Amino acid sequence: MAEVKNSGLLRSDTGILQSKDACVVIVRTEWNAAIVDELEKGCRSALEKAGAHVQDVITVPGAFEIPFGIKAYWEVHKYKDDRPRAFIALGCVLRGDTPHFEYVCRAVTDGILQLNMLLPVPTIFGVLTVDNQQQADERIGGRHGHKGEEAAITALKMISLLKSFKQPTAP
Repeated sequence: MAEVKNSGLLRSDTGILQSKDACVVIVRTEWNAAIVDELEKGCRSALEKAGAHVQDVITVPGAFEIPFGIKAYWEVHKYKDDRPRAFIALGCVLRGDTPHFEYVCRAVTDGILQLNMLLPVPTIFGVLTVDNQQQADERIGGRHGHKGEEAAITALKMISLLKSFKQPTAP
């Protein structure tokens, strides 16, 4: 089972370098707003602690629309000096009584994967796909950690990884 204690992500700042210029855009959903609000709070807190800042928060109706929101934002900002260094997708899809859950989860997962292959900046998956409210609560500060914080730290590590590719190596 994936539990926060099984990961070194939060125990190590390895890979987080010079976060002060890390401009991050959060794309969040309207659905399950109370849960997504908590994800965003944790995300913002972790970014601020590292000295990074949230450049913008884009709200889309649901998880299905997250990839479009990210791609559209990138297209408008990609040539600007303040273009984002990473996107963080935040949402929560709760299982219902129909197969809709599987379709939405697959679509947002595939969409974020495609963005990571197409855009020159990372898109971090901070979308909870859970069976019930209890599972969501366990992932916004419960026994499974805080997925909003984890998404922020992952974004900072990916930004640093990209920077490391661009730095000249010593002879």
